[in-house]
Amino acid sequence: MAKSKLVAANKKIEKAVVGGYKKIENGVVGGYKKIENGVVGGFTKMSDGFVDQFLTREGESVEEAKARMKKEQEAR
Repeated sequence: MAKSKLVAANKKIEKAVVGGYKKIENGVVGGYKKIENGVVGGFTKMSDGFVDQFLTREGESVEEAKARMKKEQEAR
């Protein structure tokens, strides 16, 4: 009887510890993803602005300019 109470108590503790760990892990990973998305989004916006301002040709979109520059780079 005592052994089954210990097993039940251990299972309860295990669930609490694992649940706490998962909450912390999800919070850390979620925070990292928000920061990463913000940084990548900001860089992409800045990069697109630069390409649009200085590297596009007449009537060319930013995506077309990037594709053209990639082809030119691969040809070198």
